[in-house]
Amino acid sequence: MSSIDLSGKVAVVTGSGGGIGRAIAIAMAQAGAAVVINDIGTSLKGEGASQGPAAETQALIEAFGGRAAINGDSVAQWSGAQKIVQTALDNFGRIDIVVNNAGILRDAIFHKMDPDDWRAVIDVHLNGSFNVSRAAADHFRRQESGSYIHMTSGAGLIGMVGQASYSAAKLGITALSKVIALDMSRFNVRSNCIAPIAWSRMTNSIPEDTPEKRALVEKLKKMTPDKNAPLAVFLASDAAKHVNAQIFAIRLNEIYLMGQSRMLRSIHRSEGWTPETIAEHAMPALASSFMSVQSSVQHYGWDPV
Repeated sequence: MSSIDLSGKVAVVTGSGGGIGRAIAIAMAQAGAAVVINDIGTSLKGEGASQGPAAETQALIEAFGGRAAINGDSVAQWSGAQKIVQTALDNFGRIDIVVNNAGILRDAIFHKMDPDDWRAVIDVHLNGSFNVSRAAADHFRRQESGSYIHMTSGAGLIGMVGQASYSAAKLGITALSKVIALDMSRFNVRSNCIAPIAWSRMTNSIPEDTPEKRALVEKLKKMTPDKNAPLAVFLASDAAKHVNAQIFAIRLNEIYLMGQSRMLRSIHRSEGWTPETIAEHAMPALASSFMSVQSSVQHYGWDPV
């Protein structure tokens, strides 16, 4: 038997009606976990609602003998998050794994971003990750075990044009994950992040209006959602008991350990600083370590293999 075995564990995977969430839900079920498929079945713009996508995921899992239950509540609502976790308890008696994957997009260049769209994205990504994680936290604490896997993004870690709301939410998720790890490691609870790069509904909205964007889309199409599932299964397993508070990224067949904020350089002036000495001495001394103004697309200077 593989050491990566989730038998006896119960996973909640939000936004698992398709794409990366579906791939992770299926992979966890194949590894032996019972899975709660949470999906409200709307478009990326929040239009419509259907259990059809979740039912498709459930059928795929049950086809190979896996166990799955469906929940259609919204992660953006505290009461919805409670019901999501309760679905795991009602159907499978426990909860061991939370994968915060649900997401929406409201892309706009910053000076045109609508405040309501901003709030909607923050509510689903950041507040949703808090809501579901917090709903599971008391159960994890009592049983003294549990694994959180949060989906962040290169848009948050590095930046992306036209995605202020999405980027802010995704970077916020990394901070949330870190503090969960700090607060709950005493209970043998782990919290890690994955920044997935994959062709899915989220990336399918990228406009192909320039040669550069068309080339990007062709690269993304090679990065299928299932490429992200093995790392999620590992992080959910007991084999990852030593892995906590980390941020990983997946790009096709590459796995990256991503950096987190640390001091880069320091300078000292015994008599203190004035605006003039900062301009004359501090900034020139620090400038070589400045972060470049680039998007996550520009950050990778090589094609995935």
